[in-house]
Amino acid sequence: MASFDLHEAHETANAAANHVDHGWQKVSYPKRQRKTKSNSNSDPDTSRPNGTLTNGAPNVFRSLEQQSEDRRRRILDAQRAHALAAVDANAKAKNNRSNLDDDDDDDDDSDLEGVKPNEKPAEEKKVKQKKPKKPKVTVAEAAAKIDRADLSVYLDELKGEQPEIQMQKFANFYGKAFQEVVGGQFPWVKIFRESPIIKLADIPLSNISDAVYKTSADWISQQSLEALGFFILWSLDIILEDLVAQQPSAKGSKKSVQQVSSKSKVGIFVALAMVLRRKPDALISVLPKLRENSKYQGQDKLPVIIWMMLQASQGDLAVGLYLWAHHLLPIIGGKNCNPQSRDLILQLVEWILSASKAWSILVNAAVRKGEHLVPPSSFEILMRVTFPASSARVKATERFEAIYPTLKEVALAGSHGSKAMRQVSLQIFNFAIKAAGESSPELSKEAAGTVIWCLNQNADCYRQWEKVYLDNLEASVAILKRLSEEWKEHSVKFITLDPLKEAIKNFRNKNEKSMNSGADADNQTLFQDLDKYCKHVSGKLSRGHGCMKLAFGVIAIAVGASIISPNLDALDWNKLSVVFSS
Repeated sequence: MASFDLHEAHETANAAANHVDHGWQKVSYPKRQRKTKSNSNSDPDTSRPNGTLTNGAPNVFRSLEQQSEDRRRRILDAQRAHALAAVDANAKAKNNRSNLDDDDDDDDDSDLEGVKPNEKPAEEKKVKQKKPKKPKVTVAEAAAKIDRADLSVYLDELKGEQPEIQMQKFANFYGKAFQEVVGGQFPWVKIFRESPIIKLADIPLSNISDAVYKTSADWISQQSLEALGFFILWSLDIILEDLVAQQPSAKGSKKSVQQVSSKSKVGIFVALAMVLRRKPDALISVLPKLRENSKYQGQDKLPVIIWMMLQASQGDLAVGLYLWAHHLLPIIGGKNCNPQSRDLILQLVEWILSASKAWSILVNAAVRKGEHLVPPSSFEILMRVTFPASSARVKATERFEAIYPTLKEVALAGSHGSKAMRQVSLQIFNFAIKAAGESSPELSKEAAGTVIWCLNQNADCYRQWEKVYLDNLEASVAILKRLSEEWKEHSVKFITLDPLKEAIKNFRNKNEKSMNSGADADNQTLFQDLDKYCKHVSGKLSRGHGCMKLAFGVIAIAVGASIISPNLDALDWNKLSVVFSS
């Protein structure tokens, strides 16, 4: 900087010496020059007042140009000097930083030496030390560390606390047991979405030892149904919160990325599965809340609900079918059921029906605490999805056709003549007679057969039929046609034929009045068909009644003959049996 100042001073001094007037001279007007011409001629060596020389050459602007060039030269020199000074300053700053790195005892203020005021001090880069990675713990490894004795002591210490608190602490025990298992070791959302039902049955209890499971199950059996119901909903809320946290990223992103939870939920799944298996009735107790609360509904939550019902099914197969028929089958009957949901729901019932001795278990337990495992409303849905119109058939229709016979037996099972069966048969009759009159031939035939079953279960169904007869002509035609064509099959199932005989008589009277009153052409055809089938059934009833009288007469004669002649040969009895059977 000092060299720059001396150079500038030197330049300034030279310019002052050469141009004392700074390049400016006095300029006068031409008129005045003419007036003073005589005076100027007396001294030819002296410059003229207007600044021209004696030879007439103008020299005034030459000094201006020279000073402008000098000014530009000084500016360029100043820029070069400033650039050199900046290079020197940067070099000094680097030297200062290197000195600071070598000397750890310098004060903090020394960091600013050699640095311009507008520059930030250089920060020393901190080298992060990598933390040693913890070994990944699998679900099986964590489960193997659970000690049955520790669990037993822990559960004994819970006595005296509120039942709900005990259940939460029970889950907390397993939460701590699996706390080292990260979410990546148990990606339950992916497992539930991609695995078939059969693979979900033992998740995650397959890793729990029999001793630990038995200790937990024995303790669970001592808890009240209310506490268990509370625990089921509490656990389900935690699982669904984790499900929401693992939902794909926002809509703005091109690719949806699933957020994997850092903490696994193995413990809560283990505790919940144990409760559902040991006390499956607890899930039935909270079923109304699952149906009514919207937070438990939706396709994204369906795999979790099905997993819960699958666990309960392993505890009690009948409870599993009850849950399926009351909660899941109505979803299929809804308008918003998609193929994925339908497949999951079918997988569960197929798993239930494929269990060992499933038919005998379900038929014998068809009525549970006064309720049917498959209620009439669910049976109607099942009938309609199994026998849809030909244009409405889907891939799942064949699967429904495969499970329909067993589920129908369960729906119609019960004690004949009991109050519960009379009520159920009347409910089934009301929807079956409507279905019998629909245009789908398969549905109409199946519903007509169901109506005939209802008639044999409850005589009130005959009276109900008479009330709705004229409003359901197509259905009545289908019922009477099937009864007429399959008389041998159905007649043996009737305990008494008198109510049917009375109903046919009333139907013939209605047909005759309607045809005589001038019904329209379509109804005339229906009444003609009805009258034809009524006559056909009436004839069978009359012949059957006469045969019954003859049979009783033959039996009476045979009994009398045996009394009179005890030595009647066995051959004669055989002949009598042939006559009776013919």
